[in-house]
Order: sequence, then C-alpha cells, then structure tokens
Amino acid sequence: MIKDVIANLSLGAERDVAGDYAVSIATVFEAHLAAVAFRFQFEMPGTIIGSSVAAGIIEAQRRESERAVGEAVSRFERTAKLAGIQAETMTPEASLATAAERFSRAARAYDLVVVRQPDPDKPGPEELIAEGVLFGAGRPVLVVPYIQKDGLKLNRVTVCWDGSRAAARAVADAMPFLLKGKYIELLMVQAKSGADDEIPGVDMAQHLARHGLRVELERVVVPRMNVAEAILSHVADRSSDILVMGGYGHSRVREFILGGVTREIMKSMTIPALMSH
Repeated sequence: MIKDVIANLSLGAERDVAGDYAVSIATVFEAHLAAVAFRFQFEMPGTIIGSSVAAGIIEAQRRESERAVGEAVSRFERTAKLAGIQAETMTPEASLATAAERFSRAARAYDLVVVRQPDPDKPGPEELIAEGVLFGAGRPVLVVPYIQKDGLKLNRVTVCWDGSRAAARAVADAMPFLLKGKYIELLMVQAKSGADDEIPGVDMAQHLARHGLRVELERVVVPRMNVAEAILSHVADRSSDILVMGGYGHSRVREFILGGVTREIMKSMTIPALMSH
C-alpha cells in the first residue's frame, strides 16, 4: 500500500504539477504527503569570491530563492488543505550539485516519490533531481509531465513488459495503482514477430490475474521505429492515464546515465510514468 509519499516542489513555476499530482495520489490512497522545496545555495567563481560584487550577487540570489520557496510552500499548503490530506513541508538548504543526493536519501523513507518532468524550455534542477532519485532512492518514482493538468486517474494503466529485472520491479512497485485500475494492459514492443505459438507476457499476465486483475496483452511490432516512440504513440492512441516501466541506465562515480528508452520517455512523455530501477 501507499501510505507515505514525498514530492519535490518546483520553484518559480506558474503551476506545481508534481505537487498537485502528489496531492491527488495522497487523496486516493489516504496517504501522508511530504513536500520538499530546496533553498538553493549559490557559489561564485574563485576569482571574484570575497569581492563586494560577489557578495551582492549571492545575496540577491539568496533572496530570490527564499521568495520562490515561500511561494511554492504556500501554494502547496493551500492545495493540501483543500484536499484534506495529512501533509508537511521541508525546506532544506542545498547546492545544485547536492540537491539530487539529498532528496534521494530522504526519499528512501517513503513509499513513492513524485517529481516533475524537466521542461526543456525552462532549464532547472528538475532534471538532476529526477535522474538522481530514480537511480539513487531505491523507491518507485512517478514522473509527472510539465504539461499535466489532471490529478491521478486510473481508468487505463499501460504496463511496459520485456521480462527484464527493471520491468519486474516496476510491476511490483505499481501494484497499488494496478489494484485500483479499471483497465490494465501489458504492452510488449518487439522488433520482430515471435513464433506463432509464442505469446510473450503470458506468465506476467497470469501473475497479475492471481491478484484479481483483468489484463489484456498488447504486442506491437515496430522494426523501423524506436521503442520509446512506439510506447508514446501507443499510450496516446489508447488514451492511457499512466505508464508503468522499468527505468534503465547505469551510474559511474555519482554520474547518472539514463538508458535510451528511459531518456526519450522522460523527454517526450505526455502522461505520468511510474518508473523503477
């Protein structure tokens, strides 16, 4: 069950899609919700540290950060109060370089993490935080598109299945959502058709059926289209409400490297995606 959710609040955004979506999740599952708004610390190049110019710039940045944090927290608290959920806010200090690690450590004590998809037109810390928590928290991460308007809906849940460890982890982590879903489909994207007597995904469909779920198997063969495009096209055609998938990638000395499919989904997603690594 989902009883403890943590979300990263966006600073300076007109709407906090992650915060709003997290409130809708907490409402559906009657869960506690914690929201984090980082008070970012700014560093200046060593050549001007100590100068009056540097001091003025740092102070201006600090005031702007405090103002943005205050607005984000106030907006979240109003939304949470209207929803009638149990909520708290945290405003830790961090640099842009350390925020992802700090958020990942905090997220390990929660059932679910909610973050916003990075907006390519408005660069910010969201990309580092989203990637960092996906590979560093050890918890399922729900990424909300920056264009998201609605709260949690579970009329149609699409689960990406390729038999991998990450996909299996994602199915297990998504079980609370699947149990509340009205329609579940298991989507398999393949480069070529299998044998006539081979039906991929039957074993996972049987597993979900034992949980009382009605599952439809969907197989898409796309020899000339990449996997991410096929997934995004499918969920758009079927009007899916949420996507479940494994988060692929690896890390090297604290640098997170997303796999191609994961990166493309995060870049072009149009519906919330629950990812597990």
